[in-house]
Amino acid sequence: MATKNLSEYDIEKVPSARGMKFGIVVAEWNYEITGALAEGAFETLKKHGADEKNIIVKHVPGSFELILGAQYMAEYTDVDAVIVLGCVIQGETPHFDYICAGVTQGITDLNIKYNKPFIFGVLTTNNQQQALDRAGGRLGNKGDEAAVTAIKMVALRNDIN
Repeated sequence: MATKNLSEYDIEKVPSARGMKFGIVVAEWNYEITGALAEGAFETLKKHGADEKNIIVKHVPGSFELILGAQYMAEYTDVDAVIVLGCVIQGETPHFDYICAGVTQGITDLNIKYNKPFIFGVLTTNNQQQALDRAGGRLGNKGDEAAVTAIKMVALRNDIN
């Protein structure tokens, strides 16, 4: 169980997102949760200086489709980073295990293939309440954390480049 609020961070340690371009790919499945994650990510990017016109948000049917949606974002746009947001809740079958493993590996592969940050913002929880707690509930919003990570990774690349 998470012991910290995902929305709490040292604002002084986050570089400006001014001039950076971001893609956000959001799963429609469990949209009560993923929509809140997307809103958190979008607002956090803006808070740190990203221009709304430099934030592209696209939706895919479910978490498994996030991989191809993120690849499309990398191939057909000029974003600096892609934030991938989904939610998989444990059920009674092994479906959870297959989806979580596939999405994790797929997003890992995209980072390497495109040499671009693909930020893993997929909740993998045991129940709906745990997901709600991490999508703007008592543990903050994983979308905020994903946006901050995206900004920091783009800044790192820009600093090294």
